Amino acid sequence: MSPPHVGAHASAPRAERRAPNVRDIVKLLERRLGLGAVVAISMSAMIGSGIFVLPGLAAHKTGPSVWIAYLLAGLCVLPAALSKSELSTAMPVSGGTYVYIERAFGPLAGTVAGLGLWLSLLFKSSFALVGFVYYLGPIVDLPVVPSALALLVAIIALNINGIKAVSRVQQVVVAISVGSLFALVVGSLGSFTANHLVEEFTHGADGLIGAAAFVFVSYAGVTKIAAIAEEVRNPGRNLPAGMMISLVLMAAIYSVVALVLVGVLELPALEADKHPIYSLADSLGGHGVGAVAAVVGVLTLVSMANAGLLSASRFPFAMSRDALLPRAFANIHATRLTPVPAILLTGGAMAAVIVGLDVERIAKLASAFMILLFITVNVTVIVLRESRVQWYRPVYHSPFYPWLQAFGVLSGIVLLFFMGLAAITASAAMAGLGAVVFVAYGRRRTQRRGVFGLMGRRQELLAVPGGEEELGDDAAVTVPLLGSERSPEMVVDMGAALAYGRPIEAIRVTEVPEQTILGALLDEGHAEASIRRRLEAMAEERELDLRFNSVVSRDLARTIHAASARTHCDWLVMEWQARTQSGYIFKNPFGWLLDNLGCNLALFRDAGVRHIREIVVYAEPGPHDALVVTTADHLAEVHGAALTLIRWIRDGASGIEVAAAADYLHELGQLCERPVTQRVLRGKALLPAVAPLTAAYDLLVMGSPRQTSLLTAIRGTEKDRLVNQAACSVLSLKAPRSQTHTGFFHKQPAAEAPPATLLDYLSPELVATRLPEMKKDALFHHVAERFAAHVPGLEARTLTEAFWHRERTQNTAVGLGIALPHASVPGLAGSHVGVFTLGAPVDYQAPDGERVDVLVVFVGPPSDRQVHLELLSHVARLLMSASTLERLRDARTPDEVMQAFQESSVAAIPRA
Repeated sequence: MSPPHVGAHASAPRAERRAPNVRDIVKLLERRLGLGAVVAISMSAMIGSGIFVLPGLAAHKTGPSVWIAYLLAGLCVLPAALSKSELSTAMPVSGGTYVYIERAFGPLAGTVAGLGLWLSLLFKSSFALVGFVYYLGPIVDLPVVPSALALLVAIIALNINGIKAVSRVQQVVVAISVGSLFALVVGSLGSFTANHLVEEFTHGADGLIGAAAFVFVSYAGVTKIAAIAEEVRNPGRNLPAGMMISLVLMAAIYSVVALVLVGVLELPALEADKHPIYSLADSLGGHGVGAVAAVVGVLTLVSMANAGLLSASRFPFAMSRDALLPRAFANIHATRLTPVPAILLTGGAMAAVIVGLDVERIAKLASAFMILLFITVNVTVIVLRESRVQWYRPVYHSPFYPWLQAFGVLSGIVLLFFMGLAAITASAAMAGLGAVVFVAYGRRRTQRRGVFGLMGRRQELLAVPGGEEELGDDAAVTVPLLGSERSPEMVVDMGAALAYGRPIEAIRVTEVPEQTILGALLDEGHAEASIRRRLEAMAEERELDLRFNSVVSRDLARTIHAASARTHCDWLVMEWQARTQSGYIFKNPFGWLLDNLGCNLALFRDAGVRHIREIVVYAEPGPHDALVVTTADHLAEVHGAALTLIRWIRDGASGIEVAAAADYLHELGQLCERPVTQRVLRGKALLPAVAPLTAAYDLLVMGSPRQTSLLTAIRGTEKDRLVNQAACSVLSLKAPRSQTHTGFFHKQPAAEAPPATLLDYLSPELVATRLPEMKKDALFHHVAERFAAHVPGLEARTLTEAFWHRERTQNTAVGLGIALPHASVPGLAGSHVGVFTLGAPVDYQAPDGERVDVLVVFVGPPSDRQVHLELLSHVARLLMSASTLERLRDARTPDEVMQAFQESSVAAIPRA
């Protein structure tokens, strides 16, 4: 045995390993904002046109129930606010919604979101600057555009001067606005007319929902503080608290002020009023009080524009840091610590909008894009939670997941519908602009895919060369450690048991966002040092040939796949990854990868058992039962444990089914070297029959569950729930799809019948060549009819159902245009093999997408399981020969097929 050792600390994969250059240096903004500043900036981004301009226009849509529309809109905003609170504590960096969407869905979606948000905010801020003329009108007559541009220059200068200066101004303006509105509400109590509310819903439910959609944008500023999260102190506390406080306060202010407006002013006058707060003050206290309200309105609208510019400028700043816009916009002023180029770009765009566009109309149309992005924010939380990426660790978790997010998505869709076709078209145009910018500039400068892109099919991984990561030599077992293991030693110990004394490689993989510079993270951390020390002690004590490496990875699936390919391992052993407390879906985040590994897979659920003395094997016919039984037999040998095989059948099963289950267990027992106990369990369902039994055992070994539908992805399969509820540790095994039938090795029992060849199971009646073109279901029906005509007691319908049952477990295509359908049918006297070739290949829904033109079909009773497995294994190897496969495809008669097998030096197969 090789001397025990633990390898040296290794860096990131070669494809990701490089020294950071000047373009990689990320400039950070200083954290200066506390909770009060967060609430002030968030409220100032909301308290503006939403209450000083929109109430009259919204009343035109729904009548006196406008105050309910504000409450309804606030309720629809709540899911996005809570979702953004969670996202902001996981990613407290500048860019807000852009950053979250870009990390979740990739740079294309990020560019669309970033530019769309930037445009929406600068349109609304420009509208606020133009809108202040409504409140200046009663006091002084000034030209609209020059006045708006003058105020814009002042706002730009204020933003360049620093975030602290902006925050102080915002807090003062918010205090004045809220105080003035409170005074007006109190002063209007004596003038409130309840009769104005008699007919609240003048336009029915449609009018109310339409008004809620119209005023929805009044709350859009509640989450804009996330865009400057990089400048907030203690973001894990201050961001969610600030968002919630400001949302509750503004919902109360909006609804109460709107109620006062409809209770004091006449509805026809209110519907045409673009300065309703001035009109309310004028009706209560005359022109002098109205003039004061007008000044407050001007200050508030300018404050809203100020907050909008502050938030909007952070989007090009963040996008340029991600190479989606020119790097110049990521520059920060040396002394003021503000992104001056991004501020100037945003200010210049606002000036162009004020001068050249119909600001009011564009601002309303851009509001639909805000709703669309709020929907996407809710979806982003779902994607990041269910992907279970290591780096997503929010301090705050939004409650009622995922139902809160589902409500946010559905309510947003309803509001979009009520905004009309023009608003939806404007949103699509803004999204198209973002896509054009990405294609023209960002696509060539970034290779990121986003978390969602890394979750799906990764066909490119199948072409990754084995030597991409040079971390060490070959290993029999590779054990990725992701940091969430209950005991890394137990996972490695399970890998050692499968190594047969050969080398083992344990890899501590730390996942980071795709934007992270890996060169800055290569120093070994405390967690890696602790794991290294413990595994080194374990290797010395157990005399294991163990290597340990630490890898920082942007793409966990790629790193794990490359590690298994580089080490040419027989086994990949990982801790079982199922639903977590923060997740909802059972789907394994490595699902596609685990179905496409080139080695056997063992997923270990550690229940805290440290000594394995009793092993139970749950066996069922399928692609993995031989692997499960022989592996459990080996583990029993290693640990000196007793071995029990169990098979579950439903209550009320016939005597034939019970006998077939017993025969099946007996045949599996023949594959074992250790003494075996066999038990047939009865029950209404798998879980209540097997889960209580696991309390008497230390380890349950079974085949890996396969999710076949959206329902099983959400609820999990019965096997998923069994793994989760088992009282003992669980080892779930899976053979690689392409080697399911070639990996069976077993010593033949001594006391067997004389050997025979494959031709003893193959007859000309079960051979057909060059079948006409047909679909897969028709092909299965044709094959079943041929078998039923030749095999006594076999019905075609029964065999067809058995074929499809097997296909639902795992597709029987093995590549190279070959499929190996097989079925176990109780009551048959023996096993039979059929060979069918097709003149036109059939679409077999194979994993590799290749059409199938050669089928070798196996049919037999459950009691012939060992013969069945050995036939599958041998024929699979035989068909890997190009010459044999070519002869089968060229054959025109059954005799030519029989001759091809006869001349292929087929090894002996035990008689059933």
